[in-house]
Formats: sequence, C-alpha cells, structure tokens
Amino acid sequence: MSKKIRAVIVGASGYTGGELLRLLLDHPQVEVAQATSERRIGEYVYSVHPHLRKRTAMQFVARSVLEPCDVMFLALPHGEAQKNIEHYASLAGKIVDLSADFRLKDAALYKKWYGQDHRAPEWMGKFVYGLPEFHREEMRAAQYISGVGCNATAANLALAPLLRGELIDTGRPVIVDVKVGSSEGGASPNPGSHHPERAGVIRTYAPSGHRHTAEVIQELALADIHMTITSVGLVRGALAAAHCFAKPGLAPKDLWRAYRAYTKEEPFLRIVKERTGVHRVPDPKILAGSNYVDLGFDLDPDTGRIVAMAAIDNLMKGASGSAVQAMNVMFGFEETAGLMFSGLHPI
Repeated sequence: MSKKIRAVIVGASGYTGGELLRLLLDHPQVEVAQATSERRIGEYVYSVHPHLRKRTAMQFVARSVLEPCDVMFLALPHGEAQKNIEHYASLAGKIVDLSADFRLKDAALYKKWYGQDHRAPEWMGKFVYGLPEFHREEMRAAQYISGVGCNATAANLALAPLLRGELIDTGRPVIVDVKVGSSEGGASPNPGSHHPERAGVIRTYAPSGHRHTAEVIQELALADIHMTITSVGLVRGALAAAHCFAKPGLAPKDLWRAYRAYTKEEPFLRIVKERTGVHRVPDPKILAGSNYVDLGFDLDPDTGRIVAMAAIDNLMKGASGSAVQAMNVMFGFEETAGLMFSGLHPI
C-alpha cells in the first residue's frame, strides 16, 4: 500500500468535524494528524464525539500549532475560513472547506445572500464547487474545493436528471420544498434547537430567501427557482421535493430513461421508485450515516407536473461525506473509499 496522506481537520469539535473524523479514521489511505478545537484544547476527541471511543486517542489542539499537511479540511463556522485562508493554504497542499465561504463565485452574490462583504474575494474563483456529480473532472486537477449546502445538495440532485435530460419547461417556476433534521443547525445550541421547542416540530423557518438557494441558482443555471425549508422531527436527514413542469409530450418512460442515464455511472446515486411496500419513495431515515442519495420522481399526466425527490443524510452527502468523496477524486483515490457504509434499517 502506498504511503498514507496526512490530513488535518480544523474545527473538529462540531458535527461535521465529528463526521470527518469518523470517516477518515477508517479511510485506507489517510492518516488524521491533527484535529483542532479552540474551546476543547487538550481534551480527547472521544470526549466530544463519544462514538469514537477506542477508535482514537487523539486530543484536540489549537489552530496556532497547526503543522504542514497534504490535505486540510476546514470545518469552521461560516465566515471564519475566509479570514485566514492564506495561512491555511501555506500549510496545506490541498484544502476542502466545508463552510459556505467559497461556494459562490461572485462576491456581490455572496454579499446579497450572506449580508456581508467577503473577506477574501480573490480566493472565490480558486475553489471548485464541492459536488463530485457536477464537477468531478475539475476536481481531479483542483487544489481547493468548497463545501456544499445540504439543502442545496438535495435540491441540485433532485433536479439534475431532469435538467440534463432537458425534460422540463425552464420557462415556468420551479418550487423546491425541503424538510430537514435538527443537526442541520450545528452543534452550538440556540433557542430554536432547545429540546422543548424543537421536539416534534414541523416548523417552516425559511419560507423564502434561504441562502442555499444561491448555490442552486449557480449550479443549475435556473433563474426562476424558489425554495422553502421546514424543520421536522429528525436529527439527521433532508428530503427535497422539487415541483416543476414537463415539456409537452413527456411520458413516464422518458423519466425512467433520464434517471437511469444520470445514475448509471454514479456510485452514490440510487433510484427509488417502487410500486409496493413502505419505501416506495426516497426516505432520509434509512440513509443515516451513509453517503448515498436516493432519487425518486412522479408525473401527474393531467397537469404535466413532475415531483422530483432526493433524500440525503445532511451531515454526510450534505457535508462531510461529499467532502471526503471530493478528496478521493482530488487525490486519485477510489471515489468510494471510506464511504461504503449503507445506513441502518430499522433505526
């Protein structure tokens, strides 16, 4: 076996940092050299991520003692990576940033959607958007890869087979309704994530204007697209239902042909469209802990409305799983390395 690459995780005490640790500790070609947390310096990693007990004896270190590495994962809160990106780049041969800092290519759009000026606009064009299904070839030669928004990922992959197959009328609005679990809010608590307020909810917190809409517009080149985000009583998971309208004359067989063509060579995309049983359509519950994306679709023949569905684990395919998949592509590893966990059922 070839020598393992040296990986560092900056901001490893949050949920996405914990997922990166879980994945990379089992990766056949990666050694996790350092994991940082400014609040947890000196504490064992497993004290924050208890599922990693006896998997590692690593302790969190400060960012001030970061050492050179082959790849650096930045799992910091949004807005933090851009403040010190030059420093991080001086230490790492390659970077994967999981935050929103480098997902958009236009500084003006960043200000519009995030409400502040970008601190390193000259770096925005250096990052490849971190969805391998969209940018695999660019990733092979990339030095810097951005993260992906979990809601954007579900929306992008729900619609991609239809757009690649040129099956929908893009002159009509596309409406995407996304249901999400509580882990999307991150590990730091807030009033909305307080258990008595969060448990059992179906709470629409972004009827319009969600920031991830900018990524969908950028990646799908759709001008007339609108997203609504609703919290539901899950910890992990996101389910996007995209409503759009077919071009005249579309038949169900055309949809099947487009979905099969799109997913055929994609290791993590699965079609879920069954006639019987409980799991007839995509369900994020059975994807917990996995990097798979379950895609489904339905066509109303009377109106031409298509409902395109995508289920993901928001912490995996919506964040850390995509980041590791992107790293695999960037280093020329097997794309599925360290990512073949299939999820659990029942759970």
